[in-house]
Amino acid sequence: MDKLVSTERLAEELAAPDLAVLDASLHLPMAERDARAEFETAHIPGARFLDLAGLHDPASALPGKVPDGERVARWLGERGIGPQTRIVLYDDSDLRSACRAWVLLDLAGLRNIAVLDGGLAKWKAESRPLEGGMPETAAMDRPATTVRITDIRDKAAMLANLDDHREQVVDARDAGRFTGSVEDAVHGLPGGHIPGARHLFFRDVLADDGTFRDPETLRALFDKAGLDLDRPIVTTCGSGVTASVLLFALRLLGAPQTALYDGSWSEWGADPDTPKETGEAR
Repeated sequence: MDKLVSTERLAEELAAPDLAVLDASLHLPMAERDARAEFETAHIPGARFLDLAGLHDPASALPGKVPDGERVARWLGERGIGPQTRIVLYDDSDLRSACRAWVLLDLAGLRNIAVLDGGLAKWKAESRPLEGGMPETAAMDRPATTVRITDIRDKAAMLANLDDHREQVVDARDAGRFTGSVEDAVHGLPGGHIPGARHLFFRDVLADDGTFRDPETLRALFDKAGLDLDRPIVTTCGSGVTASVLLFALRLLGAPQTALYDGSWSEWGADPDTPKETGEAR
């Protein structure tokens, strides 16, 4: 299964017995939206609610830290998703949070997982069917997986990278927060960025209808941001959610070495001892 699935393709395969469609919507608190309530009101027929907000490491004080393989397996098993099931993720979120869910499942070693291109908004725009309610699913056991920690960076690794610059860093936040011209109100921190980071706003990799831009355009965007796709790239943002959109785009392009800075600015910006830069990328 391709990483990116069109609404047309999903509509054709919606009744396939080996396919699970998961709503991975996630919203910022300031959006004042309830992902579960919205799912119960209207979702793609047969879809299940992932509850992405709960799929994180509960032992971490940081928001949305990557969960371990045991939690991922239990989370999916509770939603009746077996090891051989193909998964299509979608969202109805300004954060394009289906990409975050894709990254979490990919890091946990799952295959046959895809993102619905354009999400629920495109599905609705095409007047495709919807249903309401919360479906009942029979839970099943599935073995725990091992999270691929080689593709996750912590603060220590990011600090070390300031010395050797082995990995390129790209920040997915909006320009105001990246340059420091505005505060990061999402996390209650001053704006700014990790020294040496490049900037590519996550929404720029998406077309007006929410679908991903074509590969040629995506490559041009990363190139304009000063990034070499043949060299290692680490994505970052506020808490790892929109960084996952850039990471997913890089994977669509076949970038060979990608990683996620899990703590992102919510960790880096909150530490008074980490160096920060403001202004445009240098």
